[in-house]
Amino acid sequence: MRRFVFALLVSGVFMLTGCGYHTVGAATHLPAGVQTLAVPVFATHTEAYHTETALTEAVIREFATRTKLRVTPKNDGDADVTLHGTILQQTVMPLTYNTATEQSSSFLITVVVSVTLTGRDGQVLYENKKYTYREQFQSTSNLPTYLDESPAAEQRLARNFARALVADVLEGL
Repeated sequence: MRRFVFALLVSGVFMLTGCGYHTVGAATHLPAGVQTLAVPVFATHTEAYHTETALTEAVIREFATRTKLRVTPKNDGDADVTLHGTILQQTVMPLTYNTATEQSSSFLITVVVSVTLTGRDGQVLYENKKYTYREQFQSTSNLPTYLDESPAAEQRLARNFARALVADVLEGL
C-alpha cells in the first residue's frame, strides 16, 4: 500500500511540474510548410522620417537570422505568409532637463506599431495592434560637438522591436 501511495505522489509531482512545458517553436504562429515570408515596408500614420524603413529592415534581418525562411520585402503574392506593419504613433518627449543650460538633456522616443501576419489565403495567423517600444537618447547643447543621437536610438528601438516580434511569431503562446 505504501508503494502505491508513493508512486501516486511521485506521478502527481511529475504531472504538476510538466504543466506549460513546450519546446521552442512548438507554439509557432507559422503553419507547417511555410518557406517564404514577405515583409513589405511598414506603413506609417506619423510624420516621422525613416522610422518605417528602420523597423522593416530590422524585422527582415531578424527573421532571416532566426529562421530558414526566404524573407523578401516584396509583396507580390508569391510568399506563403506576409507580415504587414503600421506605425500608429511616434513621439519624442523630453525626459531630463539640464538646469545649467535650461535645455532638455535626454529624450524618450516612443513608437506604437500594429502588425498582422497573414497566410496566402488571407487568414490572420498572428496580430498585435499595440506593440509599444521606447528608447532613450542623450542630447548636447554644445553646437561644435553636437551629435544627433536620435537615429541611433531609432536603430536600437527597431532591433528590440524586431527581436520581440519574431520571438512572438516563432515562440509565442
